[in-house]
Amino acid sequence: MENKLTKKYGLFTAICMVVGIVIGSGIFFKGQNILIATKGNLLLSVLSWAIGGVVMIICSAQFAVMATKYEKVNGVVDYAEVTCGKGYAYYIGWFVTTIYYPAMTSVLAWVSARYFGVLFGWSLVSAEVMALSGFFLIMAYVINALSPKIAGYFQVSTTVIKLIPLLLMAIVGVIVGLFNGNLANSFVGDAISQAAGGNELFAGVCATAFAYEGWIIATSINSEIKDAKKNLPIALILGALIVVIIYVLYNVAICGGASVVELQNLGATQAFFNIFGKVGGTILNILIVVSCLGTLNGLMLGTTRGLYSIAIRGEGPNPKMFSQIDETTNMPTNSSIFGLLVCGIWLLYFYGANLTSTWFGLFSFDSSELPIITIYAMYIPMIIMWIVKERELSVFKRFVLPIASIIACAFLVFVAVMTHGINPYLAAKEAGTFSFPVLFYLIIFAVVMFIGFLFSSRFKKNKE
Repeated sequence: MENKLTKKYGLFTAICMVVGIVIGSGIFFKGQNILIATKGNLLLSVLSWAIGGVVMIICSAQFAVMATKYEKVNGVVDYAEVTCGKGYAYYIGWFVTTIYYPAMTSVLAWVSARYFGVLFGWSLVSAEVMALSGFFLIMAYVINALSPKIAGYFQVSTTVIKLIPLLLMAIVGVIVGLFNGNLANSFVGDAISQAAGGNELFAGVCATAFAYEGWIIATSINSEIKDAKKNLPIALILGALIVVIIYVLYNVAICGGASVVELQNLGATQAFFNIFGKVGGTILNILIVVSCLGTLNGLMLGTTRGLYSIAIRGEGPNPKMFSQIDETTNMPTNSSIFGLLVCGIWLLYFYGANLTSTWFGLFSFDSSELPIITIYAMYIPMIIMWIVKERELSVFKRFVLPIASIIACAFLVFVAVMTHGINPYLAAKEAGTFSFPVLFYLIIFAVVMFIGFLFSSRFKKNKE
């Protein structure tokens, strides 16, 4: 039996993959956080969404150009191999397999359960929500592991469904806000005078990283997309533009349905309840749950292929076992099981580090943001080598776009350190304690990558 994934997804599914993975919980989950981070300053909040969107568009455009030239098994790993070599490709593949994919997927499982729990009045950290988080993880795994075609259909349908509350609020919220004066008050009222500093903007931009992330996961199925060198670039660019436009319009519109203070304290769902009433708000909240599950499905799709993408290159633990493809489902079953296991570990970490305050002590960090920032840092060497190697390309594709991408990635890393590293440290220092989340995250990152080194072909050869 040949260990090869077949072409099964078309352009529309690929676009839905980009839009569906990116648009999900982040727009609802992080919107409240961004308003809090910007101290209720709506202009800074909208600017944060716009800047984060520009970063995503620039980077997705760069990888769209890469997608026109490279196609093998897993987009980002393929691009790393061609630009920086097999060694770098292995380590970025190990990172996305053990940290990036499962960390985001586990957070999405909890967020999906959180919004489901709102319907029943459950606490965000209740046993019901955590049990449901585990169930959603398993459900997403089963859908992807048993039938990738069903997973594709589910991604398309949930993408369409999740656009309903966003577009409805974008239209109705603006109209209502213009009549009731909420938009005017939010933009020119007291909220504007509450904050105007760079730190608030940095915190807001950093929070958008989670909401905008996921587009790169669409490249994990490049070997399964029909005419991938043509369709994947279109999906990346068009999908990114759709997401940014919807996000900005939506975040302006919700201020038409609720005051900034309400949004800070109660979240975006309060705007739905204010405009559409209890019944309408509940129905739309159900659509939000479906939206989150669609994103979870897309993330699990990437997670199940993580270890396969490095095993097919003869790297990682037991490459022969993890590169196997089930002849019935055309899925890397062993890789999928490993992905589910690591997701479970990260879900446990997320609960202990982000929903409680005692489990991991100094090693507690935001697993919904810092792994995302890390992968942007890992893009930089790839883009630099692209500039060095691709000499036949036009000036725009070889220099202008790549340099813009490097600046965008570096900026996102900078704001992450400012938000998660320097500011928390200074605040803790004033309180007489020590806290530097970025440092302790990097320690965990280094340990995981060292474990990856122990499974690398280079280490195995030296050991022999």
